[in-house]
Amino acid sequence: MKAISRKTNRLATVGALAGTAVLAVSVPAFAHVSVQPEGTPAKGGYAVVDFKVPNERDNASTTKVEVNFPTDHPLASVMPEPIDGWKIDITKSKLAKPLEMHGEKISEAVTKVTWTADGDGIKPGYFQKFPLSIGQLPEDTDQLVFKALQTYSNKEVVRWIEVPQKGQPEPDNPAPVLQLAAASDGDADGASAQNAADDSKPAAQDTTAASTSGSDTTARVLGVVGIVIGAAGVAYGVFAGRRRTTA
Repeated sequence: MKAISRKTNRLATVGALAGTAVLAVSVPAFAHVSVQPEGTPAKGGYAVVDFKVPNERDNASTTKVEVNFPTDHPLASVMPEPIDGWKIDITKSKLAKPLEMHGEKISEAVTKVTWTADGDGIKPGYFQKFPLSIGQLPEDTDQLVFKALQTYSNKEVVRWIEVPQKGQPEPDNPAPVLQLAAASDGDADGASAQNAADDSKPAAQDTTAASTSGSDTTARVLGVVGIVIGAAGVAYGVFAGRRRTTA
């Protein structure tokens, strides 16, 4: 019995250690501020992106979020979506080299967007998305880097400003990076094809209608001819009968 008891205790200890190891491995890495597109952001186009900000503290709330825009690839159009409980400030700066957009020269661009909480902000255990409509996206780069600052209610500031490098481990405080897809006119071609198909539909319908109308007319003519022939036959029969009676 003692041997069995010792074996049981050893198994329980091993099981407990294994369980602890599983828990340790399964603990997720700390989340960080990131940028997530709604759809596929293509070069030369426009996009709606969400800056996802998680609260990583157990004893403080996130009360301010600052997102800095790339100055090497400035964006002329930046429009935030209103968020209840947050004040939004947009900072613009003069451009060293004006941009041309829709035939107009743009001499300044947004360099920073700041969200400041009017209330409790992002509480521990929660995250918040901050949507922006941005454009026109540059055509000469594959990504845009947005350096962000996250301020907590205890005055702590976390700087998400380290640019991730290919082939290197992710830094401790990575900056949000938006990957850009190659510009494609596939959608436009598809739309043109669809419009062409739609334009061809009325003609087909008109042809069908004309065919149906022609068939109806032919049927009417044949019907009238049949009635006339039938009437002539009846008249001929009556006339012939009268002749036989007279004879």
